[in-house]
Amino acid sequence: MKYFLTFILASLCYSSTYSQYEVRGAMGINFGSTPSLKDYINQVAQDQVLSSFNSAVIFSGEFDYSVSQSYDLGFELGYLLNSVTFNTFGTYDFSYHVIMPSFTSYYVIRGDGYNFKFGGGVGLRLVSADETQPSSASAINYTSLGPGFLLRVAGNTRLTGNVFVYIAGDLRYDLNGKLKGWSASHDNNQVNLNSFSAGVNIGITYSF
Repeated sequence: MKYFLTFILASLCYSSTYSQYEVRGAMGINFGSTPSLKDYINQVAQDQVLSSFNSAVIFSGEFDYSVSQSYDLGFELGYLLNSVTFNTFGTYDFSYHVIMPSFTSYYVIRGDGYNFKFGGGVGLRLVSADETQPSSASAINYTSLGPGFLLRVAGNTRLTGNVFVYIAGDLRYDLNGKLKGWSASHDNNQVNLNSFSAGVNIGITYSF
């Protein structure tokens, strides 16, 4: 009985040491390439409106669970915003947002008041895009759905108590797919929002 109680107490201590949770919120800038959209926009504008890489704003939140001292599992929800506007015989606007849920996993190096995470994730990418032509008073909406992949290096440094400053660098490859509804309003080739991007994010992590 004595050894059994010792085992139970040791198990509880082990669990409390490694069963740690983190909640994180962040925002950042992504520099991404969307070749299909670039070619289409430059064709419509009859000018080089979009370059090979363009910036977009991204917001994200994540919940992580420490399975062990060196391994975390998590779930992230990201939200990316971008738009292109120019004037060619009137105002043209193409804006889109992408909802990006991902399951993540990390190798973690922990220290006194900090941790470093190396890993990535995979999930779905839900796209909603609105296009307003100069000749139209209302926007046409398009949607798409596809897989996305993420690689990340992140660091958390204690600010005070259980609050940490979060800084991360990301690489993303998103196969967002063809925009549904596009063929109904265009005669040219189908456009997709497949993208490759690199980004920097900063935020706050709460650990408990």
